[in-house]
Amino acid sequence: MKYLKTRENKNRKWEYILLAMLFLTLTLFTSCGKKNALERIKESDQIIMLTRNNGHCFYTYRNQPMGFEYDLAKAFSKYLGVDLHVVTTHWEELLPSIEGGEGDFVAASLTIMPSRAEQVDFSDPYLAIQQKVVLNQRNRGIKTLEDLGGKTVHVRKGTSYEERLKELQAEGIKIKIKTYDDTPTEELIEMVAEKEIEVTIADSNIALLNRRYHPEVKIGFAIEEPQSLGWVVKKGEKELLEKVNAFFKKIKANGTFDRLYDKYYGNVEVFDYLDLKKYHRRIDTRLDTYKPLFKKAAKKYGFDWRLIAAVAYQESHFDPRAVSTMGAEGLMQITEATAEEVGVRDRMDPDQSVMGGTKYLRKLYSRFKKAKDPDRLLLSLASYNVGRGHVLDAQKIARRKKMDPNSSEKRRCWRLEWFWRQSA
Repeated sequence: MKYLKTRENKNRKWEYILLAMLFLTLTLFTSCGKKNALERIKESDQIIMLTRNNGHCFYTYRNQPMGFEYDLAKAFSKYLGVDLHVVTTHWEELLPSIEGGEGDFVAASLTIMPSRAEQVDFSDPYLAIQQKVVLNQRNRGIKTLEDLGGKTVHVRKGTSYEERLKELQAEGIKIKIKTYDDTPTEELIEMVAEKEIEVTIADSNIALLNRRYHPEVKIGFAIEEPQSLGWVVKKGEKELLEKVNAFFKKIKANGTFDRLYDKYYGNVEVFDYLDLKKYHRRIDTRLDTYKPLFKKAAKKYGFDWRLIAAVAYQESHFDPRAVSTMGAEGLMQITEATAEEVGVRDRMDPDQSVMGGTKYLRKLYSRFKKAKDPDRLLLSLASYNVGRGHVLDAQKIARRKKMDPNSSEKRRCWRLEWFWRQSA
């Protein structure tokens, strides 16, 4: 009996050992078979970007995706040799979504913060920013941090702004914090402009960009030391993170980053309050008068009416009696020679001016057949403004320097962009 029991115990011992080895083998097999994010991206030939739908991350204009973060992400997908798929989600869901595997990376102008770094992994910094107070131009009572005492500061919930305001509260400044669920910073800035709220906080890049569209706001003092923005990947995705960092290093070295930055943020520091006020006032008081003419001419000659409106504002500030020192007249500032070419008898007549000016722009456009849009349109606009001869001279210089004569620098005209956004 004792022998049988000893043998039975030995058999059980070997069973335990075999089971343990089998479990270990299965565990190792499973872990070895699990692909990391970069491997899955290359296998699927697609990378998923999580972002926000706003003016500085991602938006759609005329069925074309745009935005600073989007353009960076598009360049990154090209760098990896895969397609880009964009998923927009609520602000509060960005980090939980990346943790849950609903995307491969977050590109949404996120500030690198220790509290967030506990949850996800950040890339190396790619843009320096600073939290700034945003006020109405008429606000004279808030000039320093101490002046925020007793004031209600309105910010989106879960942002670096809210975290910093709570730190200031802990330091003894009696700030009241009003938070909003998934309300874009741009919307809060607009509320400040409309005097619906007194003060909000915005990163410097967002504040500068939105001041163009809301000249009633002013950018005040900083409430935090300079910080940086970073992209986000799921915790532990080391290979993908290394690719992101290598990508940013490359585009900063070859000038791609600067070109994309200039496309969206070029000259945002330039701000003329009186000029912008005049601009917005004339949009409010004069645009509706001539909008039917812009639409009629644009439809006839195949342009977006907002483009024609932007040209008219740039040329005459919507003044049908405007006369330049060079003798150009009317809404579209047509010269005598151009008037004769396009059949305009009375340059001061708004209808004739808009129809004639748009016809002339179409003729210019037809002469740059070798260029592709948007370069073709930009070359046409340049010709309208300074004369086709000057543009042809510039093209000759470009050829001599072995540059593309049909490529123009793709920086936006912010006034034109304003028309498009406001009229969409």
